[in-house]
Amino acid sequence: MSVPPNESSDDQPRDLNDLVDRVEDDGADQATPEADAPVADAATSEPAAPELPPAAPPPQKSEAEKKIESPIGDVQPLMDWYILKVAFNREDSIADALRKRVKMEGMEEFFGDIVVPTEDVATFTRDGKRRITKRKLLPGYVMAHMIINDDTWFLVRETAGISDFTGAAGKPMPMEPEDVERFINRTAEEDEEEPTIKTSIPFKVGDRVRVKEGNFENQEGDVDGVDEANGRVTVIINIFGRSVPMELDHWQVEPL
Repeated sequence: MSVPPNESSDDQPRDLNDLVDRVEDDGADQATPEADAPVADAATSEPAAPELPPAAPPPQKSEAEKKIESPIGDVQPLMDWYILKVAFNREDSIADALRKRVKMEGMEEFFGDIVVPTEDVATFTRDGKRRITKRKLLPGYVMAHMIINDDTWFLVRETAGISDFTGAAGKPMPMEPEDVERFINRTAEEDEEEPTIKTSIPFKVGDRVRVKEGNFENQEGDVDGVDEANGRVTVIINIFGRSVPMELDHWQVEPL
């Protein structure tokens, strides 16, 4: 049985259009649930991550570490050794007064040691007894380990007995490293170890002296050498027309 041509040609485009419309409608209907599906459903399908313990607080840093990490303007300057001009024979009392003022003003952070460099020497009394005394290495001076700023400068200058810092054009100048080693570090090392005690000898090379005891009593001569470690002097004495060096204890001679 044959289909009439007119009926077949009219229904085919209509059926195709209906099919396209149904496919688009079905696709839209199927996509909508997926798009509208809650995100929580996908998340619930995976196991939850375990909770981590709270992080430990960072370690506390020391003041020194804070200064190192702080900006350059906040870094505390280093201390240097400075020499202070003071009144003669008052070095110890003036050093004590400066220490007290530093403590009273609460400026300990700007000051270190304040010292009067000394060394142990042996002296002899008139009856020949040996006595150990302190001899100042730099009479008329006190050394201070400190930081220079306006406050510390005024505190030092206003301490009774201190006239000024050593330096040029009114500017305090720190000590050279070799001077620190000579006057400060050497004194500290001698305090820790048994120091070699020198003998205070009131003579120097070239002095004219007279022998007052021994085989050459009343002989005169010139001092040629001084041995403070052993307390002896070498004197050039004229014996039978010849200049002979004689080594004597320093108390065996007297000045002319």
